[in-house]
Amino acid sequence: QVQLVESGGGSVQAGGSLRLSCAASGDTYSRSCMGWFRQAPGKEREGVATIYTDGDNTDYADSVKGRFTISRDNAKRTVYLQMTNLKPEDTAIYYCAAEDGFLGGGNCYGAGPGGYNYWGQGTQVTVSS
Repeated sequence: QVQLVESGGGSVQAGGSLRLSCAASGDTYSRSCMGWFRQAPGKEREGVATIYTDGDNTDYADSVKGRFTISRDNAKRTVYLQMTNLKPEDTAIYYCAAEDGFLGGGNCYGAGPGGYNYWGQGTQVTVSS
């Protein structure tokens, strides 16, 4: 069982920055993929960035490459999403997600939301133009 608690959302103007945090508890943290997903009104949930246990295996949606950085601090059992140069189209509820260690480092992003079975409550990010 994994529990995820997100923090760090808010409202910013275009070009601004935010850092999201996701604190995890549970036995699978040390050997699993974790990811950030987002869902805008009227749209499906989509992957933003994922990271494997080793912290080196990361992947990003094309729309955020070069602007967002995912990282994890295993000692703190926390995953971060540093978001810079935010755009109005980044406005969404952002969710942290984890899985039970079945995906493997090469499939963290490709598995999509369906590959993750633990979800945080979500945090709102609003970017105004």
